[in-house]
Amino acid sequence: MGERAQKSRAVCRVFAKVNLSLNISGVRGGYHLIDSVAASVSLFDEVKAVPRRDGLINVYMHGMGSEQIPPERNNAVRAGELFVSARGTCGADIEIRKNIPQGAGLGGSSADAAGVLNALAELYGAEREEIAPLAEACGSDTRYMLTGGFARLFGRGERVQPLLSPKTYHMLLLVPQGGTSAAACYRQYDVAPDPLRADSARLAAALVRGDFAGVCGNVYNALGRAACALSEGTAAALELARSLSPAACAVTGSGSAVFALFETRELCLWAQGHCRGKKGLRALPVSTVAQGCRM
Repeated sequence: MGERAQKSRAVCRVFAKVNLSLNISGVRGGYHLIDSVAASVSLFDEVKAVPRRDGLINVYMHGMGSEQIPPERNNAVRAGELFVSARGTCGADIEIRKNIPQGAGLGGSSADAAGVLNALAELYGAEREEIAPLAEACGSDTRYMLTGGFARLFGRGERVQPLLSPKTYHMLLLVPQGGTSAAACYRQYDVAPDPLRADSARLAAALVRGDFAGVCGNVYNALGRAACALSEGTAAALELARSLSPAACAVTGSGSAVFALFETRELCLWAQGHCRGKKGLRALPVSTVAQGCRM
């Protein structure tokens, strides 16, 4: 029947991520290699897990259109099944309440997989280093999402270098309707690839120093042009972000969302006010958080 749970339930919040910088450093095994500085932000999904007596994983999704995700394409289901198979435990009923938009470059799918792994580890007494290999099997960002915070990501995103920053950063997320496909974005990027840049190295150093100007001066996304070419909504969101006079702005991940960095939360709220009435666009003020998953 499998190992029984040690707790009656586990609840965790798992936070969205923003790519403050994203450079493409090459291709290996058919996958693009990245050099990116990521940050967790205060937009989260909530994952609740309750043990079952059998080995089944049932996942119930709520919000952001997630109810329509087929189980065979749901990263949260995959994470749960991998955990049960690897650990020989009983299963769980898992409820996920989504606030992170899908297909926005905010790591929503990876966040849910990481949230499920963390919740099941809490239920069944597994250590984080034991679930890290399972996270890697769930997708490029999932290992980072287990802990989140500030980090520099290498390879496919599975190599994680945590960073400590003395500052909190405030930004406005502009999320157009409709997501973008990461695979399509990388294909579009390959039509006109960028030369390798050092933005991520400089941005990581500025984060550690608490150098706001240094961070903003190195915000860059090599996928930005491709994302805008694929999505009129992303292109319009980036144009709107620039009109708000932020300290820096860029597409996050492969889109569709754009972020605009401001020095204070008050400026974020002011910028949000200027976005009211924009059809097909959500404007969300967020701040960075030091930990990307909280039980």
